[in-house]
Amino acid sequence: MNWKKSDKMQLVNAVLTLEEPEEAQCFLRDLLTEKEIDEFAKRFQAAVMLDSNIPYTTIVQVTGLSSTTVARVSKFLRGKEGGYALVINKLSHHTSPQLGRGLS
Repeated sequence: MNWKKSDKMQLVNAVLTLEEPEEAQCFLRDLLTEKEIDEFAKRFQAAVMLDSNIPYTTIVQVTGLSSTTVARVSKFLRGKEGGYALVINKLSHHTSPQLGRGLS
């Protein structure tokens, strides 16, 4: 993916302006459908669970994602880009006792 294209950079820069959870909620709700938000939340939940070494079968059962989607999340979690791992690491430093809460 070419992140240097102006439309993609504009989106990245827009996300970087968000400072409060409410701002992010408003922006995501305007940008995405409710179904897309639910799907992305489940994928991130799967990444957190995979990072905690929870078995695929449990993740599929809890999130309702397909095993193919969980495998794709796992691939990206352990991939060279490192986006999931970066965010999980940052969140664990800010909210370590609470990271796994509220995911189901």
